[in-house]
Amino acid sequence: MSNTPFLLTFSLLLLCPLLFFFFPRILPQKQAQITRSDELHDLSLFRRAAVLGGATTTRKPKIAFLFLTHSDLHFAPLWQLFFQHNDGLYNIYIHADPSAKIVPPGGVFSSRFIAARKTHRAHASLISASRRLLATAILDDPSNAYFAVVSQNCIPLHSFKFMYESLFRKPSSPIRRSFIEILDNEPQLWDRYIARGNTVMLPEVPFHRFRIGSQFFVLTRKHAVVVIRDQKLWRKFRLPCLNLYSCYPEEHYFPTLLSMEDPASCTHFTLTRVNWTGSVDGHPHTYRPPEVSPQLIHKLRESNSSYSFMFARKFSPECLQPLLDMAENVIFRD
Repeated sequence: MSNTPFLLTFSLLLLCPLLFFFFPRILPQKQAQITRSDELHDLSLFRRAAVLGGATTTRKPKIAFLFLTHSDLHFAPLWQLFFQHNDGLYNIYIHADPSAKIVPPGGVFSSRFIAARKTHRAHASLISASRRLLATAILDDPSNAYFAVVSQNCIPLHSFKFMYESLFRKPSSPIRRSFIEILDNEPQLWDRYIARGNTVMLPEVPFHRFRIGSQFFVLTRKHAVVVIRDQKLWRKFRLPCLNLYSCYPEEHYFPTLLSMEDPASCTHFTLTRVNWTGSVDGHPHTYRPPEVSPQLIHKLRESNSSYSFMFARKFSPECLQPLLDMAENVIFRD
């Protein structure tokens, strides 16, 4: 009996690290909420964009580049070279987390910072940020015909001219399609569907209509308007998750919505190359300077479709200089 207090103390010491490790996975985790004022502000923006979204123009079509970022635009100098000598064919919009201190890139990289809200990983705020970018770009210029959502860790894999001609001149059909990944037969589909609860998504989103994909895509103006007009699916996807380890709303909402609304006008593949080999905590492989080479760029361009990949992620900030060193002779030489 004399050893009982010692054994009890020793057992508690062993148990504490286990409780620290497992309790966050067992107990519901407090999540940041989208405030009512933010919701009303967005709804007003979306309604205005939905009304004017169908406006047509005879001017030359443009590509709207929508940067979704929470830190410095590490690869701004590379993007400057990408946009150089193509004025009048693009617009740039940046959604920067209010807590980040971002210096607006100068030179030809003229950009517009939109009214942003704080975003959180595994949270519907990332959906709101993309919708906010889309709505702003729709209102800003009726010539915006394609809307490309990219992150601060994305880099271009081709010249602007190559991308522009691929989007506007390559298709044999007069109907423009959106380049968005839409997957319906993935092993993690069920876990992601019930992340908010087994029946929470019903009746609007039955399991057989639920899709997953990439949060980075290129949408037509028609589909951008579909996204900002939606309220029915948004009511479901904005709900907090019970299982954060299977919850990636920004990878579920857009593929599910467009799959339900207009699957025939979507390619079901993305133009952004991501390497998920050796992913850590839901993050893809991050390329480091020793990996950057002409061979890597050529490899990242390769696609199973008739379209080459146009962007790639994820690159560490230290990759900027080796990328700039081969920008002219490799990246922008198509």
